[in-house]
Amino acid sequence: MSDRQRELLDTWLPDAHVVANHSWGLVQTTVVEVYAGGARLIVKAGGPQDHHIERELRAHREWLAPWVRTGHAPQLVHGDVEAKLLVTRYLPGTLVQGHPAQDDPETYRQAGALLATFHAQSSTVDDTWERRNRERLLSDLDGPHRIDPVSTQRLRAEVSSWPDAPATLVPTHGDWQPRNWLIDGEIVRVIDFGRAELRPAVTDFARLERQDFARDPALEAAFIEGYGIDPRSPDLWRRTMVTEAIGTAVWAYGVGDEDFEQHGHRMIAALLDEPLAQNAQLGDPRP
Repeated sequence: MSDRQRELLDTWLPDAHVVANHSWGLVQTTVVEVYAGGARLIVKAGGPQDHHIERELRAHREWLAPWVRTGHAPQLVHGDVEAKLLVTRYLPGTLVQGHPAQDDPETYRQAGALLATFHAQSSTVDDTWERRNRERLLSDLDGPHRIDPVSTQRLRAEVSSWPDAPATLVPTHGDWQPRNWLIDGEIVRVIDFGRAELRPAVTDFARLERQDFARDPALEAAFIEGYGIDPRSPDLWRRTMVTEAIGTAVWAYGVGDEDFEQHGHRMIAALLDEPLAQNAQLGDPRP
């Protein structure tokens, strides 16, 4: 943590002591569980290049109230955007990822219902979202990655052809999947809002599609039942999955997560309906 972050924590939580470290180690975010003032709390501190804390604080201040009221999301205690620091109340439960609940359709029914409540809070029409998303993806394809040249060319051509149609944006979690859900008895709760942003609702379906839905259609059916409708129109869903595939391959390469990077390459190959190229294998970094 920075000196400023430590100063703020000393002011906010003068008697705090660390109970556990929940940091991933791949990104510039320190996550620790502490005990202070007779309560269990979670402290998140971002590094110099971190953008997640600002988004997480916005989510707490603008969008999380419906979940906090029902005990499905943690309550914000302290936050400072400039210092990239926040403190929330500890939320009871065990990560769904790796737990038997990850294979239980009831988990996904609850997750779908929770997401529907989150998305229904507000909506806005944005004439620039599609253009900005397209420009970001083209920039990613121009940057460092290990997507093979033929696939890169095909992806660039497809992304360049996307329309500038108005997009309906809603509050989205941005990483909606079992690693950000907790199971507490039979109750599903939600954590980690560092990717929360206004986006099309279907973007919160993407990470489930490539993982849990792909391995068990019953989980997808339960999720749609909980959500109430299936918002995945073909054209928007195609753009969403291409965005997810490129983002996975590029981000994972940048942070050195080789398994996740290969997952991105497999997604791209499936979308382009071609074998995984040999030069997309690890050990052949591209400038």
